[in-house]
Amino acid sequence: MDKRLENLHRALHPRAIAVVGARKVDDYSWLRNMSTFDGPVYSVNIDENEIPGIEALGITNYQRLTDIPGPVDFVVVAVPRRASPFVIQDAIDKGVAGAAMFTSGFAETAEDEGRELQEKITAMARASDIALVGPNCMGLYHPKVGIRNHIEQPAGEAGNVGFISQSGTHAINFSLYGASQGLKISKAISFGNGVVLDSPDLLEYLLQDDETTMVGMYVEGSRDDQRLFDVIKRLAPRKPLLIWRGGQTAAGSRATASHTGSPRQDGAVWASLCRQSGALEIQSLEEMVDTMKALQHLKPSGGQRLALVTLTGGPSVVSTDAFTKQGLEIPTLTEASYDKFRAFFNIVGGSYRNPVDMGMNQTPEHFTDIMRILLEDSNIDAVVNDLPLTFLRRRIERRPGYQEQLFNTLTELREHYGKPLLAVVGYSPFEKDEVDFRKALLEIGVPAFHNFERAACAYRQVSTYHRSHP
Repeated sequence: MDKRLENLHRALHPRAIAVVGARKVDDYSWLRNMSTFDGPVYSVNIDENEIPGIEALGITNYQRLTDIPGPVDFVVVAVPRRASPFVIQDAIDKGVAGAAMFTSGFAETAEDEGRELQEKITAMARASDIALVGPNCMGLYHPKVGIRNHIEQPAGEAGNVGFISQSGTHAINFSLYGASQGLKISKAISFGNGVVLDSPDLLEYLLQDDETTMVGMYVEGSRDDQRLFDVIKRLAPRKPLLIWRGGQTAAGSRATASHTGSPRQDGAVWASLCRQSGALEIQSLEEMVDTMKALQHLKPSGGQRLALVTLTGGPSVVSTDAFTKQGLEIPTLTEASYDKFRAFFNIVGGSYRNPVDMGMNQTPEHFTDIMRILLEDSNIDAVVNDLPLTFLRRRIERRPGYQEQLFNTLTELREHYGKPLLAVVGYSPFEKDEVDFRKALLEIGVPAFHNFERAACAYRQVSTYHRSHP
């Protein structure tokens, strides 16, 4: 492993952490972020007005990094940009493995002073092999050891999902929204301008990280496109790789230049790269999380023929449109399946052609029979259930054991059949109940999505991945 990546590993597993430049104006957030870290956390600050507030947190403050007794492996730098070279030099002298530079105002400003300071800290870090993350970034999140860059991030539990991002906000939002959708993060790294550790380096690290089995990235540009593409081609066949690219339009490209100083990327080149490598192109945070959730919980299948099961007629129509627009098929069933349906399906207002409209008065036994017929049909690769709380909520309240029976049925079907089983829980005024219902479904291994469009997009991405990597 490259020396800088070895140092990054040390920074992600530090013996001690120091925060340089914590301030009262943001409630000493960087120190509070590290409250979940199990080892020593130190402050470095020369402002006499800040020290009482730091010490009130029970944290010892020092004038310089080199004054701290004992080893420090990871440093957060949150000082004005002109002070940053002095902090980096102290970090080098202290033998620090890695530093995350929250400090901004460098090349992304297009100012001479910002460019010169960036060149200076870049040269210092490269000469010493310190793992410099940033500048202009939120840095490291490693929940297993308690390193955080936002106070709301969960900590203490190991995960398997890696994420790198040039945007600090996207990295934080992914960690928080992903956690709410059942994803557990191994490591997430916001790298901003990426002057030393760029996206190819961080992907290389996650490729070699045994704890990471799936990788997502938000990228605006790279200093070495060819090297980035080479890493992607090696990573994607071994671990699912989802790529969300910023700056796809001319206006967006102007925004990336002032955000991280990144040049515009050629969309056609990226599309070709993803096709060749088997990486998945993603268009939003929601699509990133939905696709990862589907990859995590759906049984592997490259099949693109789906059966849709709804409670009423309107959703059966719009769900068909949603999945068909994604290039998926909603085929007719085999005659054998239709013969089985004819033997019992006399529900008023229902239909069993595919999509299957079960009607509002179906029994739990009907649901089980319908699902078995669809899962055993040779024309069907996966089954989608529409479970709207608009109708189910009152049924759950009035019939003790209804939800448990439904979930037991879904669990048995999922275990018995080798086909993917997913759900849609949305279109109701009961938002809090929807969240809880989706979480409960996920706990039995059935990923549930907010609407048909998101479910269709996630399934299309996952089936594409499994077709590329059978």
